[in-house]
Amino acid sequence: MSQAVVLPAPVPLRIPVREILPYAIFASVLLLLVLYFVGAEQGALSVFSGTYVHELVHDGRHLLGFPCH
Repeated sequence: MSQAVVLPAPVPLRIPVREILPYAIFASVLLLLVLYFVGAEQGALSVFSGTYVHELVHDGRHLLGFPCH
């Protein structure tokens, strides 16, 4: 004869917003920095002279739909 085993229901993990907020801010700043370099670098607001950054992120511009030609 087999007996049924009742397992306890899993308790959801609670993560306070206070612990997530610094990581969310850091990720947002990093994302905006990457978006700047892919979308706006080598334009009117360029930080670096030359075409090095433009050529480095050239395919990423096309993938994200930014015009560059």
